[in-house]
Amino acid sequence: MSRMRIQELPALPPRAPEGHKGTYGTILVVAGSRGMSGAAILCGRAALRSGAGLVQVACPIEVQPIVAAAYPGYTTFGIRQHTDGSFGDGTVEELLERVREVDVVAIGPGLGRQPATIEFVQRLLAAVTDKPLVLDADGLFAISPFREEFRRSSPWVLTPHPGEFARLTGGSWPQNDDEREEQTHRFAQRCGGVVLLKGAGTVVADGSRWYRNATGNPGMATGGSGDVLTGVIAALIGQGLTCFEAAVLAAWIHGRAGDWAAQALGQTALTAVDLLDYLPAVFRELEQSWSSRS
Repeated sequence: MSRMRIQELPALPPRAPEGHKGTYGTILVVAGSRGMSGAAILCGRAALRSGAGLVQVACPIEVQPIVAAAYPGYTTFGIRQHTDGSFGDGTVEELLERVREVDVVAIGPGLGRQPATIEFVQRLLAAVTDKPLVLDADGLFAISPFREEFRRSSPWVLTPHPGEFARLTGGSWPQNDDEREEQTHRFAQRCGGVVLLKGAGTVVADGSRWYRNATGNPGMATGGSGDVLTGVIAALIGQGLTCFEAAVLAAWIHGRAGDWAAQALGQTALTAVDLLDYLPAVFRELEQSWSSRS
């Protein structure tokens, strides 16, 4: 099957003068666990920095105070736990009440890999059938290796790095650009969604179209960078882009923020928090570009 390469970046719709916070998407981030509360914080902050109108971070109740105190812009929801840290009975059903009120759900950053967490993620994926999803990190681990029962008819984006991609597919890491393109394309067809394969020259594919990103630098190879990307993708979907468009634009924005940060700070000292700090400069750059086209 022929595949069309996309080279022009999609544009976000301009923000309407009469717009309000409900206009620009309500995002639910399901993330975090003991020792990994930072993943939930980074993802939630990135969604807000990327234009989402409302963001709620659902995290295990033991880390909810940490996540809530880290940033005042989002709200939080505590997922009930047993004393051993596993999720309590009925938590999926409780979370579904929140899902009904949002436009996009991002699942996975820092959730952990306990058997109970894997079961929780799988049950949540099976229950959320009518909202766009962004699946990352431990969310991807929960469906590895990928099986046909995970295939979705509603839109979703999977964001593996090469190791996660190999675990999902049960194969080896793609070794060059041609293999990255081909394997990403085939897996997108298999899962019924959009696949964003991270790394130098990030590839985004939906089974019929593909895009190779040219922004970014080695300084971004640091913990938390992917959590920021997940938040950016979810926010762009919430503002009206399709999953493919959001993944393409988010890959460019994420890498561009890394380039701005590296220019100011150097690559060695760059952290995921720096990406958040430079997202505004990137969006301002894009706004000026979009404005000049009209």
